[in-house]
Amino acid sequence: MPATQTVSKAAALALDFVLLYVDSPAASAAFYADLLGRKPVEASPTFAMFKAGNGLMLGLWSRHTVEPAATAPGGGEIAFTVADEAAVRDLHADWSARGLTILQPPTAMDFGHTFVAQDPDGHRLRVFAPNQEEAQTVQVRS
Repeated sequence: MPATQTVSKAAALALDFVLLYVDSPAASAAFYADLLGRKPVEASPTFAMFKAGNGLMLGLWSRHTVEPAATAPGGGEIAFTVADEAAVRDLHADWSARGLTILQPPTAMDFGHTFVAQDPDGHRLRVFAPNQEEAQTVQVRS
């Protein structure tokens, strides 16, 4: 199959859901409801789902019931873009005060200013303010 056909089919796919495998969907739903400032749109004993923005949904699925069985968490990140370095510092202070485990304090990196926290299941939560060039790229993708 020619590469152009493969690219065109891939471009037609939409990223609709991010699923995290969690120990307790109820506990994780409470954590994310507080963190995101919104209630889940769906909740059951084995699953919870949030509207994450821009049409993306965040699902929290019990690692004990998912088929096929889930592997250990923590191999990826959920990233939150904020306006500037001050917003990074403010959110870091807020999350620290809430007791989130901070894996990386506010740090300047090549893509912008960032910090990394961890949810109760070990999933990494990155907050970053992209540098100007990167910010324009992020806005184009949104």
